[in-house]
Amino acid sequence: MRKIKELIIEKTLMTSALITIAVTLGIILVLSIEAIQFFSEVSIFDFLTDTQWTPLFTEKHFGILPLLSGTLLTSFIAISVALPIGLTISIYLSEYAPKAFRKAVKPLLELLASIPTVVYGFFALVVVTPFLQGFFPDLAGFNSLSAGIVMGIMIIPYISSISEDALHAVPASLREASYGMGATKLQTAFKVIVPAASSGIIVSIILAISRAIGETMIVAIAAGQQPRLTLDPTVPVETITAYIVQVSLGDVQHGSLEYRTIFAAGITLFTFTFLLNTLSYRIRKKYQEKYE
Repeated sequence: MRKIKELIIEKTLMTSALITIAVTLGIILVLSIEAIQFFSEVSIFDFLTDTQWTPLFTEKHFGILPLLSGTLLTSFIAISVALPIGLTISIYLSEYAPKAFRKAVKPLLELLASIPTVVYGFFALVVVTPFLQGFFPDLAGFNSLSAGIVMGIMIIPYISSISEDALHAVPASLREASYGMGATKLQTAFKVIVPAASSGIIVSIILAISRAIGETMIVAIAAGQQPRLTLDPTVPVETITAYIVQVSLGDVQHGSLEYRTIFAAGITLFTFTFLLNTLSYRIRKKYQEKYE
């Protein structure tokens, strides 16, 4: 009877893994088929080098660079906000905060990740943007700065929670050895504990970046829908995900070249995040080998 139960559990786990792989392959297949049809009509060279993205205009241009720059700009702002705050929170909770405080605060921080992103989008539009306009009068009503800041607030739990788990998992013997060598608590935290937990911290950062790159509603609401190749955070921009939402609303004829642009944009986003995750895996593996 015990062997039968173990066999059932084993087959269930294997089935779950195969379903996950099948879904992933299905997504790649759908994106690839539609993207190939798109690139049979549009030069991939123009797609990667043209500085204009106007597939819905009379004069059509299919350069992905404006959407890519908007995506990277908002993600950079978001990670610039989330990284210092998230790491500070994780180090404090792991090394300084009392256990009771840690148990109470950590779930509250993780609630930030459960708030619907559409709520974050309206918060950026009606609260953050007017607040920033008090300091930057030329700030447009739709801009990447407020969208990026709010995205940064949203992804703080990804960095703080995972990094705190990694810091908390560092063996107590390392702390004791550091204290035994005469190091202070601050020196121990930043010169011993953080390097020892670097693989987990890097994973949290990459996860947060991936989450920011794939965010849709915040940028669709607060950043505007004006694709432009710029690094100016005070003007409206459009990200890849926001454009996919714009076309998916139903105003574009299904099966048309304009409709297939969302698959070309989607496979670009998929490729970008895949390379990012591959890089994070290699970095994590390198650090794990270094500290093992």
